[in-house]
Amino acid sequence: MDRRDLPDLQLFQVVAEEGSFTRAALRLGRAQSGISQAIAALEQRIGVPLLARTTRNVRATEAGQRLLKSLSPALRLIEEGLTELKEARGGVVGTLRLTSIEYPARAIIIPALTGFMEQYPNVTVDLRISDQLTDIVEAGFDAGIRMGAHLEQDMSAVPLGPDLRAVVIGSPDYFARRGVPKRLEDLADHACLNYRHASHSDLFRWSFRQGERRIEMGVKGPLIADDAHVLIEAALAGQGLIYLFEPFVSEHLASGRLQACLEEFCPLWSGYHLYYPGRHQKSAALAALVDYLQSRRRRSA
Repeated sequence: MDRRDLPDLQLFQVVAEEGSFTRAALRLGRAQSGISQAIAALEQRIGVPLLARTTRNVRATEAGQRLLKSLSPALRLIEEGLTELKEARGGVVGTLRLTSIEYPARAIIIPALTGFMEQYPNVTVDLRISDQLTDIVEAGFDAGIRMGAHLEQDMSAVPLGPDLRAVVIGSPDYFARRGVPKRLEDLADHACLNYRHASHSDLFRWSFRQGERRIEMGVKGPLIADDAHVLIEAALAGQGLIYLFEPFVSEHLASGRLQACLEEFCPLWSGYHLYYPGRHQKSAALAALVDYLQSRRRRSA
């Protein structure tokens, strides 16, 4: 192995993750030109292109994607080994890489980090916000935050809060114009605003309970979006009904700007969890975060 390969492979991984030389340079605190030259030299030594460059973005080639699959776990093992040595010498240190959707990051994790950072000042939290379902092992994350229903079976999970109630909501103006649906069948006559999954581009199917039956419905309406905040704004503007989780819109419900309907059919969903690979030993930093979040939840309960 050429002595230049390891640092250049690390640069390649970051550029591939960011999809941009500019963002990779900002993340690493290095000059963009130096990173580009290093990766070009790596490609020349290997003999195949690893990145496809366009004027707008950068993505891994097929060869680059194959390399990333083996590279990420290998670099991860090296980093874990170095972190263990540092921890044995100086306590809980290192970088925690977390992925989360926006709401639990803003409402749960960020408030909790104030006390956690005071208690563990040598830990850096690298928090990535994404609506996509991420393979945290392949992507090199220590842990993720998602709803319980979306967790894989081989993951260890720590609940961060209570179960969440779904709500179907619209504005008073919309209900004045179109009426309030009383039955699930009535939704066929309403403007239902759809959410498109970021991971696989399918439309989210509205889920209800009718007695002991769970019902999933595909709905139709004038707007499709892949961002919950956009759908909330559309509902506030009277454009239609949306299906969301109550904490997302609790302020609007309390103020009366949005109103709920079909409440007897809306189920509880398993709440947000912090999850991590069950077959991997936790780093001291991740173990500290898990313990801190569990202790904080017990105090709040």
